[in-house]
Amino acid sequence: MSKPLNPYFQVGLDVMEQPCLVIGGGREAEDKAGRLLTAGARLTVVSPSATPALVEWAGAGRLTHHPRRFAERDLDGVFLVLNTVRDSALTARVHELALAHKILINSYDNPAYSNFGMVALVHPGHLRLSISTSNASPALSRRLRQDLEEIFDGEFSAYLNCLAEARQRVRERVADRETRFALLRSLVSGFRLKGTLRYPADWKRRVEALLTCELECCGTGERCADCPVGTS
Repeated sequence: MSKPLNPYFQVGLDVMEQPCLVIGGGREAEDKAGRLLTAGARLTVVSPSATPALVEWAGAGRLTHHPRRFAERDLDGVFLVLNTVRDSALTARVHELALAHKILINSYDNPAYSNFGMVALVHPGHLRLSISTSNASPALSRRLRQDLEEIFDGEFSAYLNCLAEARQRVRERVADRETRFALLRSLVSGFRLKGTLRYPADWKRRVEALLTCELECCGTGERCADCPVGTS
């Protein structure tokens, strides 16, 4: 029997001014580092190499980059660590050390060596909309994120900024709680999010074909008669 998927407990984590560590210097490290910087973390990146964006952020003083491999001392005083390196031995070691130090740890694409999960994030302006499929399909999470990013445009960000300013002004000037709520609710009473779902053509047959296919042809450049890979 396959292991049940972990739905996790969805929360928003306060990392403002907290010391955080990213292990790795590739695209995943850049993505996670960017999200931590946006959230206000005090960030250190450990990796022999780094993407141009990580190098630029380090040069601007936004993060500290140690151009070397991970060492146990890197965990000293750390609140949270994101390991983006695909190395089974390193992943197991970092996970063990993090648990021993009671540090939050996420190992990229490896929930067995994580005690919290990363979600696909839509974040225009002040909005933080997280998407998780409980690791059933990270590819679908990314697809949903991409589609939602097209919906929440620049006008939405401006609208949300105005709502934030209005909320602050109302809180400062209107003493009555019910009146405050009524005023603020009136500003969003006409807002609606509408959409439809479009599924891949013949998705049930394709999934069933994949479940019955031995997948021995995958990676060989050839396809067996029933292989669903690449079919429409």
